[in-house]
Amino acid sequence: MFAHKTLATFMAVAAVLCTAPAVIAQQGRQLTTADYAHAESFLPYNVNPLVYHTVKDPTWLPDGRFWFHDSGPDDSTFTLVDPAKGTEAPAFDHAKLAAALTAAQPAAQPLTFDPHHLAITEFSFTAGGQKLTVTTSEVGRFQCDLSGAGSCTAIHDATATSDNAPVDTSPDKTKAAFIRDYNLWVRDLITGKETQLTTDGVKDFGYATDNAGWTHSDNPILLWSPDSKKIATFQQDQRKDGDMYLVSVTNRHPVLKQWKYPLVGDKDITMIERVIIDVDQPKVIRLKMPPDQHRSTICDDVSCRGGSGWDDVQWSEDDKHLAFVSTSRDHKHEWLRVADATTGDIREVMQESVATFYESGNDKVNWHYLPKSNEILWFSERDNWGQLYLYDLTTGQLKNQITHGDGNVTQVLHIDEKNRVIYFLAVGKQPGVDPYFSQYYRIKFDGTGMKLLTPENADHTISPSNDGRTFIDTYSTVTQPQTTVVRDDNGKIILPVTKEDISKLLATGWIPPTPITVKARDGKTDLYGFMYKPTNLDTTKKYPIINNVYPGPQTGSCGGRGFAAAHGDRQALAELGFIVVCIDGMGTPWRSKSFHAAYYGNMGDDTIPDQVSGMKDLATQYSFIDIDRAGMYGHSGGGNATAAAMFHYPDFFKVGIAESGNHDNREYEDDWAEKWSGLEVIHPDGSSNYDSQANQNDAKNLKGHLLLAHGTFDDNVPPNETLLIVDALIKANKDFDLLMIPNAAHGYKDASPYMARRRWDYFIRYLAGDTPPHEYQMKSYAAAQAILNGPSSNQ
Repeated sequence: MFAHKTLATFMAVAAVLCTAPAVIAQQGRQLTTADYAHAESFLPYNVNPLVYHTVKDPTWLPDGRFWFHDSGPDDSTFTLVDPAKGTEAPAFDHAKLAAALTAAQPAAQPLTFDPHHLAITEFSFTAGGQKLTVTTSEVGRFQCDLSGAGSCTAIHDATATSDNAPVDTSPDKTKAAFIRDYNLWVRDLITGKETQLTTDGVKDFGYATDNAGWTHSDNPILLWSPDSKKIATFQQDQRKDGDMYLVSVTNRHPVLKQWKYPLVGDKDITMIERVIIDVDQPKVIRLKMPPDQHRSTICDDVSCRGGSGWDDVQWSEDDKHLAFVSTSRDHKHEWLRVADATTGDIREVMQESVATFYESGNDKVNWHYLPKSNEILWFSERDNWGQLYLYDLTTGQLKNQITHGDGNVTQVLHIDEKNRVIYFLAVGKQPGVDPYFSQYYRIKFDGTGMKLLTPENADHTISPSNDGRTFIDTYSTVTQPQTTVVRDDNGKIILPVTKEDISKLLATGWIPPTPITVKARDGKTDLYGFMYKPTNLDTTKKYPIINNVYPGPQTGSCGGRGFAAAHGDRQALAELGFIVVCIDGMGTPWRSKSFHAAYYGNMGDDTIPDQVSGMKDLATQYSFIDIDRAGMYGHSGGGNATAAAMFHYPDFFKVGIAESGNHDNREYEDDWAEKWSGLEVIHPDGSSNYDSQANQNDAKNLKGHLLLAHGTFDDNVPPNETLLIVDALIKANKDFDLLMIPNAAHGYKDASPYMARRRWDYFIRYLAGDTPPHEYQMKSYAAAQAILNGPSSNQ
């Protein structure tokens, strides 16, 4: 009897305790579906289509003209610009082309092309401009003659192999290389004949393989010689690599996904054996050197462009020599070497060693092989900034430093060898200009005559012509839309092209983010970012603050500095009653080398001390920020950082949402973490220098509300990463929330709208103390993608 009474009393008390949070939540406001619909109206698929005349990826033609896809309120036009003549006009008769393409479709599968929204992905002129070769997004390629009534004929895809393997086409467009059964083959695009170039490729030791652990595809990684007679590639050795395993969620026998995925600290990792293949014979020439590390000077793959080229490898114009850079496993040592393409003999030209990590630029290799002048253009951060240096190709000795002073060279876009002038993008070189704004410069080989070619205080995207004599300059800021012009090589505007029209966007009540400057953890260093406020902001009220974080080190939280109608869901989240911020903390790129390497060797830092100091500083600048209600969310590295913030600063961050986080980098692909944190060192007592960077070791400190999310088929960051945190939280007897998304990869795709809604609900419920609408239905992923990728899309 006593026991039953005790149990009844316990249950009554438990019922009160379990309902207490709900009672507290009900004290706040009840959000409606209209509130969520208003927030959703600020998501990319709703605001991006309201921006017109955006210039993205203009395409230069061999004759010095270029075209771009210009989307207006009522139609989209393929516009052809001739800088020499100063003209701009439709590239062709859109109505006539649409009619000709429609007529070319088979009666059994009719398809109507809309002249106002032509679904064309690329085109080129042939027969002196009288004909067009057109690639459509739905039905392939066509040869079109728009003279007279106009007609189009379907073009057989000569590159299509018998097994539809991805191909890499030669410079002269007569051959296409591809992988079959771990060997490299070539297809003659005129006759269709397929020839096997290598014969000893086997499983886990194949040729031209694109497999870096988390990056894996069937694309061949290689570089054709200029005369299309040789191929530089490698035989990739993964025979001793460890495997990664994922299992599908199904009500039948699960599918096991198994592939090579070396981890931090593994004794055996992927290696490459460099080769040159003489295509016509065919003959394989192995370079006379030991196997090389599967590394690059700019990314965590041997090829950073995903099968569209091979970085860190350059041919001489006469096809006789191949220059390449070898990178050590820890990215601290680089060797520039030149190979004889006939014998495979190797000559080491120069090398560089650094204390932390070497990079050759930002998203682009900046070293260049210049055999005509017997020189090497080299990139280094040895003076704390990304600079260009000129070396002698024969002796390997430094001739002179080219660029100097504060600010980084980020990308070399054109080299005029004849006049010995280099054209490059840089950041941070102009006083009083946002240090993240990209601007275009020229400078002579000897380091004299540096000139700024894009003086506007904005972020510039540059596309130089083939000869470098003119360039397309598209510039903007997060608050000011794009302006696109054509300039000559002195920076003079020779032709205005177009200006982005955001009038329809502004009519919806849209507002841009507010650029912010706050102090870093040291109280001295300026950090930059953006603040997103509700469009109906009441400055007399207090709003919770949410930090959308990505700690780097390969990039930062805020992304590009150019104009965009949407930056993820930050403005949408702000519309629900929050101040949302992003801050690029110390340890992220684009600033000085010391800034970028601020937490080298300790990725557990995750820039969180800077996020905290920056948020506190911001609260002193804006009285409407409630710094006592701070939250954070992030994906991948941002998921790692969010969990770290909740564990390391449990009294500051009250709510966190950690999506697909790489919480312990020993469970992640080897190259990424070993670059940013060094090789793992196991101490005599069994401890590791990576222990302090593993979030599960600090999970016991959790005090606030934490939602963990992960896709169960994530082949980038394995789901075990989040389950390590789950295990630690259970052992520490901590409450938390978990969302495992069945069969989702690193990006949630079909489940993305659901994840977004759950994210909003979580912050509404636990950070704002309000109640979200019940199971609000977002626009489906497929519908959103159809809008964003439609023929009239601006994005």
